[in-house]
Amino acid sequence: MDLDQLHTFLEIVRLKSFSKAAITCFRTQPAISAQVRQLEQEMNTALFDRLGTRISLTPAGRIFAEYAEQILDLRRRAQDSINELERIPRGELVIAANESTCIYVLPHVFSNFKELFPNVQLHVDRSYGTRVVEAVLDNMADFGIAQLPLAERKLQVVPIHTDEIKVIVPPGHPLANVEMVKPETLLDFPLLLPKSGTTRSRLNTWLDAVEDQIQVSMELDSTEMIKRFVMAGLGVSFLSASNCVEEAAAGKLVPLSMGPEPMTRRLGLIYRKDKALSKAALGFIQVILNHATAQTPGA
Repeated sequence: MDLDQLHTFLEIVRLKSFSKAAITCFRTQPAISAQVRQLEQEMNTALFDRLGTRISLTPAGRIFAEYAEQILDLRRRAQDSINELERIPRGELVIAANESTCIYVLPHVFSNFKELFPNVQLHVDRSYGTRVVEAVLDNMADFGIAQLPLAERKLQVVPIHTDEIKVIVPPGHPLANVEMVKPETLLDFPLLLPKSGTTRSRLNTWLDAVEDQIQVSMELDSTEMIKRFVMAGLGVSFLSASNCVEEAAAGKLVPLSMGPEPMTRRLGLIYRKDKALSKAALGFIQVILNHATAQTPGA
């Protein structure tokens, strides 16, 4: 049974004629008759009484006609809802990102998006490192924000944010006036390191030459904890410049460049290449790209 058969059946009921239904359905009368026979075989009952040139519904045919109307009506309503979705997108989008991205990168993006798509719900899946990628690959999230570079052929990657990872110390610290901090500069100070993630891996590489001499005091999994602990004088740590703008401006933290070369952090929006993107999803991509352009110096 398919929708075309139901439409043909209801046209016969409406016009009380196989020949007239053949005209409105743009088919031959034998083709119309064949569709009805298929329906009757599938339902295992006669749907029409044929009295010479006249036809009428059997009791089973009258019951079937009611349900056929409901089925086609549901189909029309479904199509109307889909068409309305294109005009006024609704539903939800799930974005996987780590804590600092949620706090320092996404709020303005979310605000702008909600202005344009007020009926679309945004949900944040707070994840870290490879878990962001896994969430997108497993279709648990529509989008992810991850550090670049990222090598995964199934994912589309769009660069959206760049800043610098800084050494952070409290005001008055012996390193507060140093222009550039090298790994050996930190040997006399306790370090507060991120517990995991891409930044931690990069810091491990940067500290590799002095690994046996450094003092790792704590491993923390929260950007806010890192800032609070550094301000309390518990050690030296590392954060993206965008994550400590307010504290630096207020004189509560001093961000210092890493050497011999600055350590740059690049973030990208990721989503599956094979995923069908709704109008809302395309809108989210455009909003976050607009935000990235606005944040680029000279843009």
